[in-house]
Amino acid sequence: MLENQKIRPAQVIGPLGEPLTLDSLPAAGTTRWVVRRKAEVVAAVAGGLLSVDEACARYTLSLEEFTSWQRAVDRSGMPGLRVTRIKHYREQYERQQRY
Repeated sequence: MLENQKIRPAQVIGPLGEPLTLDSLPAAGTTRWVVRRKAEVVAAVAGGLLSVDEACARYTLSLEEFTSWQRAVDRSGMPGLRVTRIKHYREQYERQQRY
């Protein structure tokens, strides 16, 4: 019976090194996404606090939008989540892949 239950951590380490819990994540109705909030949601999913489906449902995100956040963090860290610099970080990543 235990193998059918999902075991989740009570907290994970956030992008700034602070503990994240379900209560400390951005509010479910968040519409203004700053870099820190995006990174917190990505860290929560990576740490197993939320599943991808739960995060998308909780924050009304498309799967594509969430995976773009994950890719940005993987490629460039938190600065890659800045909307005003997406093109810059994408070009920088593509240049690195060529060499």
